[in-house]
Amino acid sequence: MKRVVSLLLCYLVIVFSSVSFAETIKIGFDLPLSGENQQTGKSAKDAAELIKNRINAQGGLVLGGKRYMLEFIYEDNKFDPEVAKKVALKLIDKDKVWAIVGPMASRQAVPTGGVCNQKKTLMISPWSTNPKTTINRPWVFRAAFLDPFQSEVALYFSNKILPESKSKKTVGIIYVSDDDYSKDLAALFKLDWEDVYGEGSVIVFDSFVTGEDKFLNLARRLVSANPDMIFLPCHYYQVAKLVKDLKKLGWNKPIFGSDSWGSADLFPLCGSACVGYYFSTHYAALGAKGKNKQFVDLFKRTYGYLPDDPAALTWDSLNLLLTALKNAEDLLGNDLEKNKSILRFALSKIRNFEGVTGKMHFTYQGDPVKCAVVVQINNKGQFVFKDSICPK
Repeated sequence: MKRVVSLLLCYLVIVFSSVSFAETIKIGFDLPLSGENQQTGKSAKDAAELIKNRINAQGGLVLGGKRYMLEFIYEDNKFDPEVAKKVALKLIDKDKVWAIVGPMASRQAVPTGGVCNQKKTLMISPWSTNPKTTINRPWVFRAAFLDPFQSEVALYFSNKILPESKSKKTVGIIYVSDDDYSKDLAALFKLDWEDVYGEGSVIVFDSFVTGEDKFLNLARRLVSANPDMIFLPCHYYQVAKLVKDLKKLGWNKPIFGSDSWGSADLFPLCGSACVGYYFSTHYAALGAKGKNKQFVDLFKRTYGYLPDDPAALTWDSLNLLLTALKNAEDLLGNDLEKNKSILRFALSKIRNFEGVTGKMHFTYQGDPVKCAVVVQINNKGQFVFKDSICPK
């Protein structure tokens, strides 16, 4: 009996000495979980939970001989730039995260990127397209294309949907004056449009402020000016209200939007008023194939709605981080600051990553080189693929 007990104890010692107990990798999320853009935060969180639950159910990640479980810490930035900065500081200083995903929109990502860069903590914004988010910030990355490219895409596709017979085409542009994303994209598109069609071809260039919800006067000005097309680089909930007012006043010409239209809440808010209009975006869930279809089907089966741009870009952002972790596994130690530095370096070295929003690699500024998609809204509220446009 003593021999049996002795053998059993030896066996247990061998077993437990060969198993490394799981440590934790903390990743913070700086998201709008309340306020007027909360669907963006919900979509991002839903995508993140799918990844975390799958990996943890498999026993976590094995990196450098150690096993790590994922811990995601979600904080609400209320779609407010100042709150977003405070959230980042809390995640870094108190929660000791390895990296931060978010903020989503450039309005919060630009100032928060400065905080993360100063604190030497990796930040990857899934949805921010404003160049200011990453420029001269080696700790800040993104999963979305940039606005200068998005402006070129909008101009290119506008030429395809407007009458060829008109040599000088006109446009009306409405933007959000206190939002870097909207303001800067509108200015870029104005320059690009005038470069092709000449001075005076932008016949309306007007704005409103965040929180404003009365758009009838802007709509009247647009309809009265009667441009060939309207360009709206505004957020989906703002677009819904303005487009409804335009339709009430009889507007029946093309409207082209930007990737900030790409929310699951656009059609529930806008309804039939948005049918037929186009916007540039990051991917199209409808008609997805291969690994994209697997993602779309899993997301819809789990949550009951098609994954929108914020969901898909968060999925890619997290998988980029996981790829960087796996690439750096031989270097990871117990020092958090060292781990953060190694992770940042490994992310910058990723080449030819294939995400659900397309193939990409990073420039030295932390920006992905990738293609854009143009979709059209059908009468079911689905975003139908129309074109794919890649950088030259």
